[in-house]
Amino acid sequence: MRAALARAADVHGTTSPNPPVGCAVLDASGQVVGVGGTQPPGGPHAEVMALRAAGERAKGGTAVVTLEPCAHHGRTPPCTDALLAAGVARVVYAVGDPNPVAAGGAEVLAAAGVRVEGGLLAEEAQRGALRAWLHRQRTGRPHVTWKYAASLDGRVAAADGTSRWISSATSRAEVHDLRTRIDAIVVGRGTVLADDPALTARDASGALLDRQPLRVVVGTGDLPPAAKVLDDTAPTLHLRTRDPREVLAALDERGAVDVLLEGGPTLAGAFAEAGAVDRVLAYIAPVLLGGGPVALGASGVSTITEAHRMVVEQVTMCGPDVRVSAVPAAEQ
Repeated sequence: MRAALARAADVHGTTSPNPPVGCAVLDASGQVVGVGGTQPPGGPHAEVMALRAAGERAKGGTAVVTLEPCAHHGRTPPCTDALLAAGVARVVYAVGDPNPVAAGGAEVLAAAGVRVEGGLLAEEAQRGALRAWLHRQRTGRPHVTWKYAASLDGRVAAADGTSRWISSATSRAEVHDLRTRIDAIVVGRGTVLADDPALTARDASGALLDRQPLRVVVGTGDLPPAAKVLDDTAPTLHLRTRDPREVLAALDERGAVDVLLEGGPTLAGAFAEAGAVDRVLAYIAPVLLGGGPVALGASGVSTITEAHRMVVEQVTMCGPDVRVSAVPAAEQ
């Protein structure tokens, strides 16, 4: 399963609106003989890729998949058909498919005599590459990660407005890699006017990476014609609204599943107040500023009982910075 999860992570960002799934096929003796991940829309699913790699060695073996195999015919045939044709004797999956159209694969396989088991490393799978896709299936809207970098005293910029660079080069490189794995990156018009960000994914040398997210600017006013977000390095969408729900509806119409919110305190506060922050990814640098804007603006909280309670799911070091991943307490 860990091999399957790793392959799912490899294809994360290339499969939307389909789920990023990984699959490992073991032969009858328990040796891994094929690993595959879901290909871009219209391409083979993870099970088919892994079975191709395994060939005849899949017969009598086991398929280990991060998501329950699909049982419906969409752009591609059902994965259950491929597993049965290959003669697989056992299927183990991490997470059941919440999509009512595609679900039911476990029952189809079991009815055909295949031993089926679900729930292996389910929590790890749900927090991994499948996180955003599962959220969209369950809620009907894209998953939003609010990412910010701040000082130890919670400032995102100094008193004069300068913010480069609060976080370390290691953290910034990680964020650029994250940008290649999401569908859209959202900022407010104020951020464009103040910082003129490119909102692209780049490597350490500044060169553009192969995959770029949709750049989304939220705000009713016009953008400067020379703004970097209007160049031809990546697509840009200007949404003339300040309503997070309208933003997410527009992105959902475009098939976006995984959204990264990188706007300033005002936009972050609006999303928090709307209940549209599904994960917080904070990079806390060992820096003290003592002044300047804080990370989160007005978010509908006037007293402590109205606080947006979070549950920390992971704390790790990222170079000299502390990276904190937290989700709303209601989701736990």
